[in-house]
Amino acid sequence: MNVVVAQSGGPTAVINASLLGVYRAARQWPQVDIVFGSLNGIEGILNDRLVNLNEQLDTDEQQTLLRQTPSAALRSCRYKLPAVEKDPAVYETIRATLEKHDIGAFFYIGGNDSMDTVDKLSTYFASVGSPICVMGVPKTIDNDLCLMDHTPGYGSAAKFVATAMWEMIRDCTVYELDSVLIVEIMGRDTGWLTAAAALPRLFGCDAPHLVYLPEVDFSAEQFLEDLREAQKKSRTVIVAVSEGVELEGLDDFQSGKVDTFGHKYLSGIGKCLEELVRDRIGCKVRSVELNILQRCAAHIASETDLEEAEQLGAVAVQAAAVGETGQVSAIVSRGDGYTPLYDIVSVREVANKVKYVPRQWINEAGNDVLPEALNYIQPLIMGEPVVLTENGLARHFIIKE
Repeated sequence: MNVVVAQSGGPTAVINASLLGVYRAARQWPQVDIVFGSLNGIEGILNDRLVNLNEQLDTDEQQTLLRQTPSAALRSCRYKLPAVEKDPAVYETIRATLEKHDIGAFFYIGGNDSMDTVDKLSTYFASVGSPICVMGVPKTIDNDLCLMDHTPGYGSAAKFVATAMWEMIRDCTVYELDSVLIVEIMGRDTGWLTAAAALPRLFGCDAPHLVYLPEVDFSAEQFLEDLREAQKKSRTVIVAVSEGVELEGLDDFQSGKVDTFGHKYLSGIGKCLEELVRDRIGCKVRSVELNILQRCAAHIASETDLEEAEQLGAVAVQAAAVGETGQVSAIVSRGDGYTPLYDIVSVREVANKVKYVPRQWINEAGNDVLPEALNYIQPLIMGEPVVLTENGLARHFIIKE
């Protein structure tokens, strides 16, 4: 038989390491002949756009390049699979494409929305008596997948956020004047990534002075009061804020538009707070939106994150090889001295659910994270990968159609 792998949702700096993990493990599965890649996620299967990865990853160099390349090498999509009773033709098309190519297992690398696809497809195949296995491989910089200690993509994004914050702290403290820097960080529903902005504390630094996560209600007036208190201790005040923070009464900075999964397009809280500080406090103020750099900064990827991403791809294949379906590979916990413990969990318990930062890791005032959060994050950013370069730049793997 053959297998197919696809990538979906927002890319990360290590999503291709998971792709490599699937490929390498599948090539060791005796029954597997060809490992196909589906272009643009599930849409590639719907449109029969598959590429033969055996031909494109046939050398160690190509595999190394894939591992160090950011974003989704197979490209991505945000396609929401309809309920089978509403549009059975979609499922029949997917099944026909997989059977045409003798596909015995489908591996989907993605976040909780992508796991919805894994759940629906595995349930459908079981209902029609198809032997095709469907397995999920986790990824998301948001680190919000349930039943998991952490998720591939988060460690590298956290490392970038912490490094960027550490460098901005250096830049912002060169002048003897009152100033405020507001750094907007990704995180739709959760503040896992914003919490990483506080990692410079590991060096004894007191910045960022204020950290706001979506897990706690946010008030513009309380923010201004927090800022005034912080200015009594430091002429330069640095703020980390999640893009998902809801600013009641001042939400017109967002478009209000949603994607196919019903998620709001988020951006602009930093600029909104910048204008608020300028109007109400009057000091020098600047906002920075890190934006997609958080998920594509492979130049500062965590080697720990890369290794775990690749291993989780392999774990999904190993599970499918013994007949598992409707599951997702996961790092379920960590052992002493930080040892990731791998397993598989039911995709139904992951899809469309959210894991939040524990409230006990946030201070009582709701404007900072506690050492427990930093102790959790720090092991995930460790290690620097060796990168193949040319002309002073990292080389990338580019898929050929």
